[in-house]
Amino acid sequence: MNSRFLFPALLFLVGSSGELFGGDVAKVAPEWRLTDGFQLPESALYDAKTKKVYVSNMGTAPDARDGSGFITVVTVDGKIDAAKWLTGLNAPKGIRIFEDTLWVACLDELVGIDVPTAKVTKRVKLDGAKFLSDVAIARDGTVYVSDLVQSRIYSYDGSAAKVFAEGEEVEWPNGLVVDEDRLVVAAWGKPEPDFTTKVPGRLFAFDLATKKKTLITQKPIGNLNGVEADGMGGYIVTDPIAGKVFRVDKEGMPRAIVEGLKGAADIAYIPATTLLIVPRIKDNSVTAYDLSKIR
Repeated sequence: MNSRFLFPALLFLVGSSGELFGGDVAKVAPEWRLTDGFQLPESALYDAKTKKVYVSNMGTAPDARDGSGFITVVTVDGKIDAAKWLTGLNAPKGIRIFEDTLWVACLDELVGIDVPTAKVTKRVKLDGAKFLSDVAIARDGTVYVSDLVQSRIYSYDGSAAKVFAEGEEVEWPNGLVVDEDRLVVAAWGKPEPDFTTKVPGRLFAFDLATKKKTLITQKPIGNLNGVEADGMGGYIVTDPIAGKVFRVDKEGMPRAIVEGLKGAADIAYIPATTLLIVPRIKDNSVTAYDLSKIR
């Protein structure tokens, strides 16, 4: 698939899809919503050390190499801390922090940013990458990066980058999170030329040591994007096409818990406070929900 048309197609499709998973959907009002200063916000990340939320903004376009991408920092109570904490990035998407380094997926390279100084300290070119999507980091510091277009996951151990897994078994990976000793993958499903899917994505995991694949949801859920552990043995995932947030319990059963979030992208979740933070690409906003209010 030509990545030049990938996200324009995605943005066109948001809101046009039918419901991909049935069931009761809870109605919950947002705790706060920010709408000023974002430009195609794609990923949110809560950092327990700074107690701040970092949000990647793709900038002028999801595939732009014009340095218009930037990182915004917001507080957990919904205030802008730094509108443009770091600028000059190429369409940044997934973000994770490890030992004061914020790792960012930028099209075909992994960019490392020193958090205390807000300076770029590392750029790692990933051979063959076209459209890097999300970042996850293991306890030993190994960074994993998904490329949805290539149906590939890379790993970077601090000295060399290589392909961790690829092909149809990776199911066109989008969201990533490391949970204990496994890499959890939120898959989009094989895209057609217009980026629709005949069979949407599901949630599965790779053992980090053996690469053995285990299904978390037996059936497809939707076109998945963000994924985070819910602190109870399950996961929270987003579907930007259906505009829904799902909770997948520890038995692998999904349930839609929030709806109406067209363009819901890569989320942050704080289990201790049950606060879910959702960037929305389509309307340039970031919204927070208290999941304790959802039955």
